[in-house]
Amino acid sequence: MGKLKRYLSKGDILEYVTEVGIILVSLGLLGFIKLTEEVIEGETSGFDQRVLLWFRNQDDLADPLGPAWLEVVVRDITSMGGLLILGLLTIAACGYLWLTQRHKLALFLVISIPAGSLLNTLLKEYFTRPRPDIVPHATSAALSSFPSGHAMMSAIVFLTLGALLSLSTENRRIKIYILSWSVFITILVGISRLYLGVHWPTDIIAGWIAGGTWAMLCLLVAHWFTRTEN
Repeated sequence: MGKLKRYLSKGDILEYVTEVGIILVSLGLLGFIKLTEEVIEGETSGFDQRVLLWFRNQDDLADPLGPAWLEVVVRDITSMGGLLILGLLTIAACGYLWLTQRHKLALFLVISIPAGSLLNTLLKEYFTRPRPDIVPHATSAALSSFPSGHAMMSAIVFLTLGALLSLSTENRRIKIYILSWSVFITILVGISRLYLGVHWPTDIIAGWIAGGTWAMLCLLVAHWFTRTEN
C-alpha cells in the first residue's frame, strides 16, 4: 500500500479501496446466502452435530471439556459479545470521536452499530432456527439460533472499531496488531458459544460472515467520512 501511495492520488487510492471493499461485501453476501441455503436444506446437520460434540465429555454430554474453571472463563469470554459490553464500547468510541472533533464518524457509529443489531434480530426472527438440543446449555440464551447474535455483533463492533482505530496510525505493524486483536476476540467469542452449547457451528459461521460483511460496509462509509473530515 505504501508503494501505491507514491504513484496514486488520494482519489485513486479511495477508488481502489472502495472497489476492494465492494468485492469483499459481495463475497460476504454470496457466502451467507450459500450457507443459509445449506442450513435450510439440512445439509449441515451432520457437521453441526459433530463439531458441537467435540466440546463435550462423551461420557456426560452435560459436562463441557476441561476443568471447572475453564467453563467460568468461557462465560467471561462470551460476555464480551453481549449487548451490554458491546454497547459500552460503542458509546466510549463515539464519545472519543466526538471529543476529537470527528463528529461525522461518531454519528455514523451511533447509527451503523445499532442498525447491525436490528439486522441480526430481523434475521433471527426470519429463520427461527431452534437452539441445539443434543447437549445441555451451559448458559442462558434467548431468541432463535441463526445467525449467532454474539458472533455477528462482536464481528461488527470489534472489527469496525479496530479498523477505525487502525486509521489513527500510519505504522503498518501497529495496524496489524490492532486488527489482529479485533479478529482474535471475535473468534474467541464465537467459539465460546459453541463450548457453552447454545449455538450450532453454522450459526457462528453465519454470524461471522454477516458481521464481517456489515463491518466492511461500515468501513467503506467511514472511509469516505474520514476523507471529508481531513
